[in-house]
Amino acid sequence: MKKVVLAYSGGLDTSCIIKWLQDRDYDVIAFMADIGQNEDFDVIKKRALKTGASKVHVVDLKEEFIRDYVFPAIKAGAVYENKYYLATALSRPLIAKHQVRIAHLEKATAIAHGCTGKGNDQVRFEVTARLLNPRLEIIAPVRVWEFKTREEEIEYAQENKIPVDVTKKSPYSVDINLYGRSIECGVLEDPWIEPPEEIYKLTVSPQKAPNKPTYVEVEFAKGVPVKISGKTLKPLALIEQLNKLGGKNGIGRVDVVENRLVGIKSREIYENPAATLIHAARQELEALVLDRETSHYKNPVSQKYAELIYYGLWETPMKKQLDAYFNKTQDRVSGTVRLKLYKGNCTVVGRKSKYSRYKEELATYGKKDIFDQKLAEGFIKLWGLPF
Repeated sequence: MKKVVLAYSGGLDTSCIIKWLQDRDYDVIAFMADIGQNEDFDVIKKRALKTGASKVHVVDLKEEFIRDYVFPAIKAGAVYENKYYLATALSRPLIAKHQVRIAHLEKATAIAHGCTGKGNDQVRFEVTARLLNPRLEIIAPVRVWEFKTREEEIEYAQENKIPVDVTKKSPYSVDINLYGRSIECGVLEDPWIEPPEEIYKLTVSPQKAPNKPTYVEVEFAKGVPVKISGKTLKPLALIEQLNKLGGKNGIGRVDVVENRLVGIKSREIYENPAATLIHAARQELEALVLDRETSHYKNPVSQKYAELIYYGLWETPMKKQLDAYFNKTQDRVSGTVRLKLYKGNCTVVGRKSKYSRYKEELATYGKKDIFDQKLAEGFIKLWGLPF
């Protein structure tokens, strides 16, 4: 039997995939990545073994996810189509990397996933895997198997005594990790329908958020958040605390119709409390410390970097080249930003840095003014001369 490493979640699709692959003479090794889903991995592991997996690998990737994937995206200011903070997209190349590693470890000849042919994740998994090991066979059962509906899958699971929980019928498709949560399907497929309150888990309704504003200070060192209100925190704890602070103030909800890589538009709902706070603070700190040309040039490059992440091109040469560029831009992005959190709104109300390019004596109209206004006339004449 050929060995295959399956990216396994414990849900209906990947549980059925174990049996489906077995029927095609594959020895299935399940791989689960812990990126902060808050799942009971012991229960899921037992489910995989009972379904027929010969072995299960559970790998804690939370620290690596924040340190090596989320933080580079923060330094780059990567936000896809100005709204999506890329929480799910950032996790996929990490999962694929370790899936390939386990395939090497187990001497497997193939890997498999449960992605559909409509989504972006199939691209992110497969492109990453091919770049890391082009010799591995990649199997995507959902794109080719005989089941046309969820009901047919449930029937298959029942016939084959596959232990899945099919009693909780939620119409929504949800993905969650440390950095954010995405929700789609159900009534959300109509872009005119307001998202029902039941879909949100990380954020309270802004109407039910505290009636007094919460102030928080986020300190950065070379573009990476390191302290909250003066307290140094490890990356994982920092993200978790900002998620709680933002969530209880109703901050981090995004409703967007986005352009998928495969060419269709999809309506997505995201919850990103920590990401919302961090990016708001980072943007204002950069405004304080970066020179004008760097700042203006960085913006479109940030969009390109976000596209590379969204398109599953994390392991490509261009992405790595841009990492070197962004790391250089962050040399002096160190300082503190004060945020005011109030009923769904995150407002920057203060910023400071030892590398600040803001000079009060040049900006002021008061007595401290040292700006020589007489120079302006000559500057304007030369500026307009070419035209």
